[in-house]
Amino acid sequence: MAEQPDPRNWRLTVGPRLVVVVVVFAVCLLAVFVRLVNLQIYQHDELQARSERQRTSLLEEPAQRGDIVDRHGRVLASSVEVDTVVAVPSKLVNKEQVVASLCDALGDCDDAERVAMTKRLSRKKSFANVRHHVKPEQARRVEALGIDGVYFVKEPRRYYPNQELAAAVLGYVGIENKGLAGLEDTYDSKLRGRPGLMRLQHDGRKTGRKSFSRVGDPPVPGATIELTIDANLQYIAERELRAGVEENRAIGGSVVMMDSTTGEIFALASEPSFNANDYGHVPAEHRRNRAVQDIYEPGSTFKLVTASAALEEKVMSPTDLVETGGGSIAIGSRIIKEAQGHAYGTLSFTDVIVKSSNVGAIKIGFRLGAERLGRYVERFGFGTRLSPDFPGENAGIVWRPSQWTDGALASVSMGYQIGVTPLQMAAAASVVANGGELVQPRVVRAVIDGNRRAVVPRKVIRRVTSAETAAELTSIMEAVVDRGTGKNGKLLDFTVAGKTGTANKVQDGQYLKKDFNVSFVGFVPSRKPALTILVLIDTPRGPNRPFGGTVAAPIFRRIADAALRYMAVAPTINPMPPVLVARHDSGNGIKVSGPVLPLTIIPAVSPSSTGQIVLPELRGLSGREALRVLARLGITPRVTGDGVVTEQDPLPGAALEAGGSCRLALGRHAPGLRP
Repeated sequence: MAEQPDPRNWRLTVGPRLVVVVVVFAVCLLAVFVRLVNLQIYQHDELQARSERQRTSLLEEPAQRGDIVDRHGRVLASSVEVDTVVAVPSKLVNKEQVVASLCDALGDCDDAERVAMTKRLSRKKSFANVRHHVKPEQARRVEALGIDGVYFVKEPRRYYPNQELAAAVLGYVGIENKGLAGLEDTYDSKLRGRPGLMRLQHDGRKTGRKSFSRVGDPPVPGATIELTIDANLQYIAERELRAGVEENRAIGGSVVMMDSTTGEIFALASEPSFNANDYGHVPAEHRRNRAVQDIYEPGSTFKLVTASAALEEKVMSPTDLVETGGGSIAIGSRIIKEAQGHAYGTLSFTDVIVKSSNVGAIKIGFRLGAERLGRYVERFGFGTRLSPDFPGENAGIVWRPSQWTDGALASVSMGYQIGVTPLQMAAAASVVANGGELVQPRVVRAVIDGNRRAVVPRKVIRRVTSAETAAELTSIMEAVVDRGTGKNGKLLDFTVAGKTGTANKVQDGQYLKKDFNVSFVGFVPSRKPALTILVLIDTPRGPNRPFGGTVAAPIFRRIADAALRYMAVAPTINPMPPVLVARHDSGNGIKVSGPVLPLTIIPAVSPSSTGQIVLPELRGLSGREALRVLARLGITPRVTGDGVVTEQDPLPGAALEAGGSCRLALGRHAPGLRP
């Protein structure tokens, strides 16, 4: 019989084993505790940051870019929200396949964009841009893909509702909401505002859930820039400039229209132009602001400076005689001739400018001398940037008078061997118009930031001539238009002071015989100027002879005529005083209601009864303004054509019953207004 174990010995067997188990358990528990302590205390910040990086991304929340408006508050540039496609690279499994799918949905990726997109999505970053500012149909196709890790955010995109209107002045904005040209660039710091910061949160599962939350201060919208530009005047300038360039088959041209006294620029046109909404597909040549960036030799328009200097320095008076001989003058080995072979003989100082005599201007310049003429060239603002609104403004080319030879003095006296911009030449003519002051040209009227409107004040750079000199030269410029080279710039109802200019273009240091820059600069009405207008046409090759008087002056006339009627400037030639006719026998007046613009009210041509309406003068108003007038009077319009009102039936002064009709014929050229 086997020996039975002693039941008391089990403790000897189990006890050590239990101790081992307890020790192992304790060690494991201690290890877990140590690990937890390490994770929760020592590695807590690092792990939390890693978790945040995996499920959150910080995005810049762009500020709303400020508007650009014209002097009447019409929006010229604004921002709208559009979709931008973004991605979280860590959530994308097959980058190449994702890029292929996205490009198929977008529909317009090229090879370069595919490569760039693949690189962006392959970087170890929490966030990447896929495509800025996608079209609505592209956004719908991308969303339909349902790719985990691809999202949409809203970003502002610049929008120009008038497309080409003042495009070269306004400039354009890049995809990063930064101004790249024009006023968008010059005033970018004020327009951009201050961006905020936004957090994108998404879960770690493939649920597609995401949320946005703001971090810190919200974005601050940019300021609004109010311009001196009048959208209607800008349209008139661009319309007539484009028509003139096409008619004369020219390379291009520019127009400057400004307030002669304040320096406010009402219109600044360049041709060719471009659609600012699609600037990327336009040649750089079309995006240039010709009025402030292009320099040209002004030719005879610069004789205004020579004449002003001579009058101010008392070197000559308007009635002094100048001998121009047989139409040529020798300066060393160089022979300078009159334009078109004219031989004027003896001319008065006034007629030297009226007939635009080169020989006469040179002789006046020699009477002045290089030092005095050079001083007035500088005082008129040539050789310097005039406006703070155009950092890209060309200062022009002006030689120091100490370097002028006799040939250089002769050339400058008649507007050669000096480079100016259209803006400088318009500002110089405004000196004559406003009585002798050089006023800083400006295109920004005010900056509106919140409830604060900071107005840009008028700034006089310097006094150039006395008021007496300016008045004498005004009379001479009136004669230029009345009986001289500027006859084609004459207006029917307004006195005009102007000057023509024609200059051969330079290529490779040589003057071209058949290519010219032609111009006309003037101010209207001449005795109380509302506008200074300069028209420059680059290389006309059309049916009209290439001179300032035959090409640029007619364009000036059309612009000035339409602009003055739009501005409701009272005629200065045979003005018709406004007369309001009322019937006193019945105690009730005839119903007359005015438009936004003042109207000429013609006396009733026949007796009218109570409640009848006396038609005002509508001819010369724009079609839109005439419709507003008739709407306020309760008259039904019947309109044919487009442009300004050239005919109206019944005629002004006719009495109509309320609810009657009036026929308006519109055309591009305003008529002479006569009852």
